[in-house]
Amino acid sequence: MPSQPSFPPSSPRVLGVALPSPLRRLFDYRPCRETPADGWQPGLRVQVPFGRRQVVGVVIECRHTSELAMDKLKPVDACLDATPLPADWLWLCTFTARYYQHALGDTLHQALPALLRQGRPLEARTRQRWQVTATGMQDDPPGLARAPRQAALLAMLRQHPHGLISHAILAQSFSREQLHALSDKGLITCNEEPLTAQWRGRNERLLAEPALPLNAEQATALAAIHERLDAFHPCLLEGVTGSGKTEVYLQLIEDVVRRGLQALILVPEIGLTPQTLARFRQRFRAPVVALHSGLTDHERLDAWEAAASGRAPIVIGTRSAIFTPLARPGAIIVDEEHDGSFKQQDGLRYHARDLAVALAHHHGIPLVLGSATPSLESLARVRRGDWRHLRLTRRASRHAPAHLELVDMRGRPRQGGLIPPVIETIRETLSAGHQVLVFINRRGFAPTLACQACGWLAECDHCDARMTLHRQPPLLACHHCDRRRALPDACPTCASGDLRPLGSGTERTEETLAALFPAVPVHRIDRDSTRRRDAFEQILTEVRRGDPCLLVGTQMLAKGHHLPHVTLVVVVNADGGLYASDFRALEHTAQLLIQVAGRAGRASHPGRVLVQTLHGDDPHLVILAERGYEALADQLLDERRIAHLPPFRFLALLRLESPRAETAEALGSLAADFLRPRIREQDLAVDCLGPVPAPMERRQNRYHLQLMLAADRRSQLHEAVSQLIAWLEAAPEARRVRWSVDIDPQTLA
Repeated sequence: MPSQPSFPPSSPRVLGVALPSPLRRLFDYRPCRETPADGWQPGLRVQVPFGRRQVVGVVIECRHTSELAMDKLKPVDACLDATPLPADWLWLCTFTARYYQHALGDTLHQALPALLRQGRPLEARTRQRWQVTATGMQDDPPGLARAPRQAALLAMLRQHPHGLISHAILAQSFSREQLHALSDKGLITCNEEPLTAQWRGRNERLLAEPALPLNAEQATALAAIHERLDAFHPCLLEGVTGSGKTEVYLQLIEDVVRRGLQALILVPEIGLTPQTLARFRQRFRAPVVALHSGLTDHERLDAWEAAASGRAPIVIGTRSAIFTPLARPGAIIVDEEHDGSFKQQDGLRYHARDLAVALAHHHGIPLVLGSATPSLESLARVRRGDWRHLRLTRRASRHAPAHLELVDMRGRPRQGGLIPPVIETIRETLSAGHQVLVFINRRGFAPTLACQACGWLAECDHCDARMTLHRQPPLLACHHCDRRRALPDACPTCASGDLRPLGSGTERTEETLAALFPAVPVHRIDRDSTRRRDAFEQILTEVRRGDPCLLVGTQMLAKGHHLPHVTLVVVVNADGGLYASDFRALEHTAQLLIQVAGRAGRASHPGRVLVQTLHGDDPHLVILAERGYEALADQLLDERRIAHLPPFRFLALLRLESPRAETAEALGSLAADFLRPRIREQDLAVDCLGPVPAPMERRQNRYHLQLMLAADRRSQLHEAVSQLIAWLEAAPEARRVRWSVDIDPQTLA
């Protein structure tokens, strides 16, 4: 795989094309007879024959020679672009493929909007804008004496010197026939314009509303970022929830846009995109475009093209938006940088935060990574002096962040997972006219169904996992393979009818709270209740009215949502991640607890956070509750250093899966036997561990194993992984096993 796209010699005879294929190589073709206007060069999309299909690829190399005979090369069918795709996009895709050891063609394919993969041209969709002509501005324009509706339409357009688009005009009950009639009379004219208008940098009109005053900490942080606006300047902005990180982002973006540059903002979840987009559009007159999985293909291409052309100075998106090209990059912001959703967990397993670091370095622009609970990787880079550490310790409201209060559940009866003292606190909070958020990170009615006679548990036939009991509709569902089955009438083992739900999920807690507080609305927010389009936003809109209510939700509610009337947060069970097998589980649990705690007391009333636990004396949990996230992060970093775990070592996982466990085991053993001698021969400081079964060995009726590589230096790890991949691609045994490589894995599951 080339490290950089090669620039073209004159009149190349061979084009090296990257195609959507798992093969880590380029495919040679002869140029077609029609040469692009500016000649053949890297970045042009071409349509080529590939087997029995016609596929779209991207030219990477232009050469005079090929390893194959020239008469064996097929010609390109067509060149799809007049100009190459953006150079910064091509650089990032090449870097991503190289770093994550992924096929370049498949990387390019996944980084392109769907319509560009299908061969559509990269051009902006347009809309019609109608404006009054000089003739139409006359006091008594001709031809309207017997056309009152046309006269009314002309009068309306006269009130808008910059014209109106067709959609706005038709919404006022006028018709296209009336528009064309006025146009034929020379009274109005029609101009085509892109859907996203060109921002011309009129500084005096950039803000639609004034910026908020900054407190001392915010002003200090913004000034530190401003010190080097024209250079790579990574800053970790650590701010408690509600401390005003977004206002720092907004004022930084204002400065970037005033300089005629563009800003890219990454957010972790699609659920955060609408509220972030609304706040940015409320602040700026400049075009703000969004990129996320909820868009149609046409909407995504429109936003991608607006960013690539420079018409949109502000781009907001989720993980995949990192592959959005910018014509004039000025700054990159990663909000909630610790969030695991920035890591793609299948296919091209990239991490958007890490690619943001590489892209900001490539362009020489500032990078801001914001979080109330920074990842240990980011904190380690701060400690090494690679990144600057900026802190916001005060909330915008007058109240300090709520501390975690550990509540011991041992030996106490529970209703819907809640113990009596917590239920009484909920009652007091609702009586005071406030809102309560009950956090339980398990959807469904109960984690499983159990037989009280023989101990049978409802387990998935396809996975090493228990099936979750749902009541809406009533069924058993596996949340790993999505297998579903009807509720049994009796135990399939002993035929007993005494089947009971075991544990609590969001549905059960919602049902319990609705029975305990029948006069108070209960809103459940999880993946099941928000499947309908805009359902999540509709619930939040109702909650923000301020009437007393109960919110029952999963981690969807923990990330960045401003709920000003919530004064009590209850965590139903904090123990889920304390003793998990993954070494990052405790870090992620602590981050989640602090994030959900940050929903309480964000406005005029102080907040409380009650954390139910069966392990109230756990030392890590005690540190988090009494001394906060920073103290726990310090201890976890020390433990990781002693254990030689990331961020002090670098990891790669070879994941193997097969319908037969012995097939995967055999390939894993052969791969380890191949790699270990070469590591010794080449004196690579790389540990090869395994193969071992994955934490969930059987999933979707396939057996999962993994081989872990660990090294102190990235370069040596990548060298070992590169040799392993080359062996796997050539090994006949690997054709019977699905395998993938995960660089910098964020989970071992």
